[in-house]
Amino acid sequence: MSTELFEKVAAWIADDPDEITAEHAKQVLADAQAGDAQAISQLETWFGPLLQFGTAGLRGPIAPGPSSMNRAVVMRAAQGLINYLVKNQGKKIVVGYDARHRSLDFALDTVSLAAASGLEAILLPRNLPTPVLAFAVRYFQADAGVMVTASHNPPQDNGYKVYLGDGSQIVPPQDAEIATEIAAISEVSSLPTSDAWVLADESVVDAYIKSAATTFELPGLPAVKAVYTPLHGVGYETLAAAVATAGLSELKAVVEQVTPDPDFPTVAFPNPEEAGATDLLLDLARAEDADIAIANDPDADRCAAGIKDRGTWRLLRGDELGTLLGWWTIKRNELLGRPALTGQFAASIVSSNMLRKIAEANGLNYTGTLTGFKWIAKVPDLVFGYEEAIGYCVDPASVGDKDGVSAAVRLLELTAWLKSERKAFADLLDDLAAEYGLFLTDQLSVRMQDLSAIPAAVNRLRSQPPTSVGGMAVKEVIDLANGWNGLLPTDGILLLLDGGQVIARPSGTEAKLKCYLEVVVESTDIAAARATALTKLAEMKTDMAIALGV
Repeated sequence: MSTELFEKVAAWIADDPDEITAEHAKQVLADAQAGDAQAISQLETWFGPLLQFGTAGLRGPIAPGPSSMNRAVVMRAAQGLINYLVKNQGKKIVVGYDARHRSLDFALDTVSLAAASGLEAILLPRNLPTPVLAFAVRYFQADAGVMVTASHNPPQDNGYKVYLGDGSQIVPPQDAEIATEIAAISEVSSLPTSDAWVLADESVVDAYIKSAATTFELPGLPAVKAVYTPLHGVGYETLAAAVATAGLSELKAVVEQVTPDPDFPTVAFPNPEEAGATDLLLDLARAEDADIAIANDPDADRCAAGIKDRGTWRLLRGDELGTLLGWWTIKRNELLGRPALTGQFAASIVSSNMLRKIAEANGLNYTGTLTGFKWIAKVPDLVFGYEEAIGYCVDPASVGDKDGVSAAVRLLELTAWLKSERKAFADLLDDLAAEYGLFLTDQLSVRMQDLSAIPAAVNRLRSQPPTSVGGMAVKEVIDLANGWNGLLPTDGILLLLDGGQVIARPSGTEAKLKCYLEVVVESTDIAAARATALTKLAEMKTDMAIALGV
């Protein structure tokens, strides 16, 4: 191994406040010095550049070194955020954490550093869903919030999500300003800590639960039979309490997945969108003859739904559920006898364009945003927002972020109303397609070990775009790196088609290349339109795989 790498590792070990990671690094360093090529490679991975802090905060595998999630990296990030707050007259910070490995440790380091810097530092009472933290920022009138979570990432990962005082996630330029403060911190062992932080009581959780429960308002609806999984995450207690507070029947949970477990033993990836992740849920739905099946991701900021579609249980696509919840936002307001809604609907540009059509047909404004809920939450006068990656904001006045708990409660309301109307979800989807057109979406998602291959694939599409995709002519090629429709530049390519669109971009949270496909078919024969759209989507996947070289 090189002298430079040895010195870098030795310096890290000397500064590491955590005996666990320091000892781990010592063992691998000893193996590397003995000539173990695998150990040398491991050190080169761990001791690359400092884990990048951006609008998504931090996220990465738990391991020693600056390129991983560990106490030293988190303490740098925490102190950088604290220094930023102090410079901007911030006085209060609230910190939450989920049940992942080391989440509590990282949260305790954050409040200890904040207290030592003179901030009022509040720690949430136990491991809780991410939307509780987003709610708590406003509840405590804090200047910032931190949630220690890696959301739906694999079990070896953890993360650090930052909110500012409006209760939404950071966006530029705040992310860069905080990153500059982080970069200025050369060591962590000398950073002062203090026990003068406050452990919040359950009142903040109770307030959140009461708020989430009020997203079910329609009276006189029949009871629904719902099955649920938190995918070994922290969602069950909070959602069950919200359901009970709303006066609804108890959720029947997937027993094997109901208890928080950071190793996620029953799933390959703890993401409801991943193949196989919701198999146990849908099995339970079939066994119970349920009205609806609901899944949260491990930190419960996302919500997925399974429906019985013409005799077969399947998951709704994120765009289907987003469209349904958006439409229901308007319909329920009418059923409650309230004045017509005003304000804006919003969705990310990689989401279906159907919500735009529904909003505009009902006299509402619509905004398309960059990918990520941090942008959706910033839309003025937001009434409802969603992103296709199963993130929904049904109560923006309470939570300025996606919220899988309140979305689940609102979904139960829609389920109960459909039951009262003796209609199935599939019927409603067909009704909406007949009224607004059939908007069908799919995704080509490629996980890549070689991270450099992801931007290379996007650049290939940038330099050699196809002339047609799925038999539809490419009308316009838009390089999102130059900005578009008032949006900030982002790495991605938008292909506007004669009858649909494609957006290809790197994932912001995983080592994936993502390609978002949409087909629009206008027809009174919905079954035929759906068959046509499915054929086109399959062709689009093949064509885009070729165009991207994957």
